[in-house]
Amino acid sequence: MIAVVDYNMGNLRSVQNAFLKIGKEVTIVSDPNEIQKYDKLILPGVGAFGDAMEHLKQNGMDEAIKIFAKSGKPLLGICLGMQLLLESSDEFGAHGGLGLIPGMVRKFDTSKFKTTLKVPHMGWNELFVKKQSPLFNGLEDEFYLYFVHSYHAICDEKYTIGETAYGYPFASAINKENIYGFQPHPEKSHDNGLKILKNFTEL
Repeated sequence: MIAVVDYNMGNLRSVQNAFLKIGKEVTIVSDPNEIQKYDKLILPGVGAFGDAMEHLKQNGMDEAIKIFAKSGKPLLGICLGMQLLLESSDEFGAHGGLGLIPGMVRKFDTSKFKTTLKVPHMGWNELFVKKQSPLFNGLEDEFYLYFVHSYHAICDEKYTIGETAYGYPFASAINKENIYGFQPHPEKSHDNGLKILKNFTEL
């Protein structure tokens, strides 16, 4: 059984529909007392980091996610959901995250761009596999996914399983034990994204 966290910060239906395309049903859950009974958990998200953490804290969902993570069961963060797995963000001020994977979230530093690129980083871009992961089963060492974000993860190499270049390289897929995060949107990335989601269901 797979739960998708509902905390009013994401397009849950697109995630739900993506799983239906691979023949899997997911349950949208807003009660933190319910998520421990599920086998796998997905934390989606669109919007600002600080707002998202406030929404998670309002009913104790933040602590429920941490308990789930400690259980050893698979947890997947998508886009903002991936960023929330990290320790902090400086998006519109300083904010603490869930702290499940060491790292921080920073805005793209356009002063480091060698060419003029627009922020947000929006559209299709390549993910380069840095470390093998069961979520990459059946995929090439580099493949395209769909991105929409202005802030990105800064994460130790030992937790970086995928990297993408936009002005400079950044961590676009991360993993620590049973906890996974993807900056791009697998649910909007056609066959490659659906393969990642299918691989997640098979963990």
